[in-house]
Amino acid sequence: MDSSSLLSADQLRAARSLLNWSRVQLAAKANLSEMTISDFENGVRKPRPHNIAAMRHAFGDAGIVFTVGGTPSLARPEDDRGLATDNRMWRRRTRKA
Repeated sequence: MDSSSLLSADQLRAARSLLNWSRVQLAAKANLSEMTISDFENGVRKPRPHNIAAMRHAFGDAGIVFTVGGTPSLARPEDDRGLATDNRMWRRRTRKA
């Protein structure tokens, strides 16, 4: 497995926290089930490489950068229109439902 598909449960939680994303939000953005995210975070099972790649891709699209063995960080400030607007729009959609 190449290093681009590596992701630990701790890195996953930290990245979600940086973005203020719920498991449901990450699952939707990575096109995975919430159970896949939950099972990985809780150590129930390790996701398949393509699922890890999908989570990393979703985080990368949101501006998260992973360092080898390190913690994730935002590549751009949150006030950059992309992330802040995306989170506000998601909140509006969930409140209307």
